[in-house]
Amino acid sequence: MNLQGTNHSKSPLEDILTKKLLLSHDPDGRHLDSEQLLHALENIMLYATLSEGRDLQLDANAEKEVTDIEVVGFEEPLAHTINKISHEILCKCPAEGNLHERTMFLFDLLGNYRWDAKAVLVLAAFAKSYGEFWLLMQLYPRNPLALSVATLKQLPSDLSTFKRRFKALSLLMKTVVDLTKCVIKFECLPLSHVKLNKEAKSITELNIYSAVYWIIRSILTCSYQIRDLKATTPVQYSDSSTIATWELSSLVHRLKGICSHLRQQVEECSQQTESKLFQRLLNIFKEDHNENQEVLRMLFAFRDDFPLIDSSSKAKFGLTELKDKVVIFLISKPGLLTIEESLLLVQQTYDSPHNKILEGSYEIVWIPISESNSWTDAEKKSFRILSHSLPWYSVKQPWSLNSAAVTFIKQAWNYRDDPLMVVLDSRGNVSNLNAIDMVFIWGAKAYPFSDSMEKELWQEQNLTLQLLVDEIDPLLTKWVEEDRCICIYGSDSTDWILELNSKVKEIRNSGVQLEMVYVGTRNPSEHVKNNIISLLQERNPRSQFSLSLTKMRFFWLRLESIIRSKLRVGYLVETDHVLREASSLVDMNDDGKSWVVMGKGSSNDIVRVEGSKFMECLNNFLGWEKDVGKLGFLGAFRIALERAEPCGHFKVIRYGEEEEEEAEKDMEVCEKCGLPVKKFVIYK
Repeated sequence: MNLQGTNHSKSPLEDILTKKLLLSHDPDGRHLDSEQLLHALENIMLYATLSEGRDLQLDANAEKEVTDIEVVGFEEPLAHTINKISHEILCKCPAEGNLHERTMFLFDLLGNYRWDAKAVLVLAAFAKSYGEFWLLMQLYPRNPLALSVATLKQLPSDLSTFKRRFKALSLLMKTVVDLTKCVIKFECLPLSHVKLNKEAKSITELNIYSAVYWIIRSILTCSYQIRDLKATTPVQYSDSSTIATWELSSLVHRLKGICSHLRQQVEECSQQTESKLFQRLLNIFKEDHNENQEVLRMLFAFRDDFPLIDSSSKAKFGLTELKDKVVIFLISKPGLLTIEESLLLVQQTYDSPHNKILEGSYEIVWIPISESNSWTDAEKKSFRILSHSLPWYSVKQPWSLNSAAVTFIKQAWNYRDDPLMVVLDSRGNVSNLNAIDMVFIWGAKAYPFSDSMEKELWQEQNLTLQLLVDEIDPLLTKWVEEDRCICIYGSDSTDWILELNSKVKEIRNSGVQLEMVYVGTRNPSEHVKNNIISLLQERNPRSQFSLSLTKMRFFWLRLESIIRSKLRVGYLVETDHVLREASSLVDMNDDGKSWVVMGKGSSNDIVRVEGSKFMECLNNFLGWEKDVGKLGFLGAFRIALERAEPCGHFKVIRYGEEEEEEAEKDMEVCEKCGLPVKKFVIYK
């Protein structure tokens, strides 16, 4: 029966077989992750070959993956299904000539499964017995129990006679696995989302049926050969082994021909699918929609009806869970963000009190993207750890994301390794190409996280202490809400910090209420981490408040987000006060300067000053202490700072007008800062 599928024409026998295969095929919607199960089965196949002296790298995570695999849409556990198939294979050994009937019986048994699942399930049943056989054969020379079981099964004690036979069997199983991968690749194509060339698709499908038939038939042959290894005479060893080796080698030749041809066809279908899906994605995101389901189905293009996983409950969900909601795609490397960025993101969204008001209005979906064209084991491990510890949805198997979707994300949404938060409104239209900075700044208050909302928030937002430190730390938030005068400072100079805190202690003793908060540096050195923080806490824990290293990082992340968000919206450093002040803080930090920002709550009366100038004013506190009672510490400090640092304002007075003003007052003072001005004569 020639079912290699190496040409487009089919013989009458092949047509009859195809019809029988299709009559047995009645999928009912149950879904098995064939690719993941096959990956686990490969470990068994490879490990068995170790007996031939090969040095192989095994995937230690493969066994863990098996426990996560289930048949979605079918209540029977996967292990029961595999055992049922194994029973049918091993307990009903065919006589010569009815191998075809046993193959067709398995097709009837697996009629409700897709083509790739049929092949992988039968392969799993074989791998189970194949693995048990080799485990027994490897153990019995040194394990009495294994020896007793092998004797009971009448297995040969010397396998050297079967070396060629096992080599042919291993080669056949490798070919079966390669062919199964071709079937899986075709079955995973999002053919329901794009239309392929009708003739090319039809021919490939016919060859898929043929390929699955020969995969299952070859597995049956291997199973029966393993089962028939009984203790016989050396002469029988030689005769039976020669016949078996020839049969296995013939199957290897046949399957290699099928695989070579099918691989080429599947690759052509895959390229055609990628091209059409990418174009469809470009078009669909330019269109207006009434709901988001079509857009989401096209972007994910999974055949799996439950492509999402809720990390908190480990439950699997379909895209319908996102219907009529604002959807935020968190796109990043498999390692997600830094620890501090991840914690800040959680704090600003799911842990935010404001989030309870919006519960059910929006969802975050994490879409990790590999740094290369294929996922590494390390990336998969990193994803599994993080996806089970973060409070949002994630793509269940991001490595199965269609490459057209990945290309679209990189090109249309400009993903370049730095994390993005792309926002779809409840109707599926892109409302923001990167909302990550506004989420870091305002958290859930920024709902619905659109471009227009970001602009609106900045129109209403002045430079305040609340903007710089909001929700970073509960105690700090409490002080802001109580409208206390708070002094935030950063430095890596131990001497300056000790001098500052010593002077502040003196001022506090005079009755001034002033809260001091140390926020470290943008990229804290080991000196800051190990010395300064502990020194502040040991010397005078009450006189100042030092954030933890994580919360220090929160402060700098917010500051960086303020700058990026302002620039993205269109503000300029030269004309925008908030952007200018935030940029100045970052610049002073990067230049290694100490700095201070002082303000009260939501008031826009805020002062930024370099550390040396701040100390100059504090050292002259007795000179302006009298103003504190009337203006408050912040107001009095501002006046003192302006007096200590002339503002540079100038005024031109005509010669005649100068004589009149001289008669009225003895000394000219600046109308801006109140300090005496120098006089210069200008000749015109």
